[in-house]
Amino acid sequence: MSKQTRATEMLAKAGIPFSVHSYDYDPGAERIGLQAAEALQQPPERVLKTLMASADGKPVCVLVPSDHEVSIKKLAAVFGGKAAQMMKPADAERISGYKVGGISPFGQKRKVPTAIEAGALAHDLVFINGGQRGLQVRLDPRAAAEVLEAIEASLVAETA
Repeated sequence: MSKQTRATEMLAKAGIPFSVHSYDYDPGAERIGLQAAEALQQPPERVLKTLMASADGKPVCVLVPSDHEVSIKKLAAVFGGKAAQMMKPADAERISGYKVGGISPFGQKRKVPTAIEAGALAHDLVFINGGQRGLQVRLDPRAAAEVLEAIEASLVAETA
């Protein structure tokens, strides 16, 4: 597995300190983000999943802890939209330029508005997909938000 991807190249070019961590990706995992957290022996709230969605038909990228679901209502509101939905895998791959399970917010084929769960910024370091299945980058979430020009917001669905 190459540890150099468009994502790691973008981070290096931006001067963002990060480390690369690989793990055995399980394509059959029910929840890929949780599988990554378990494989990396990290608490799931420190492993952020990258989701591609659309708000009022426009592509957006969202980063939330792997043990939470996104609130579609909050997602739409954050991007100033009335409606939002998760992208179909083929659309997510086409827009991001990455394969599902390896979608990184860094170095996407085309820059899309991005939001990060505000609670994730409380951690000193988090893991985010590095642009390849089984590859994560560990970095300061505030640096990630800055380089992505991400909106910091409450995005997770309330649990019952």
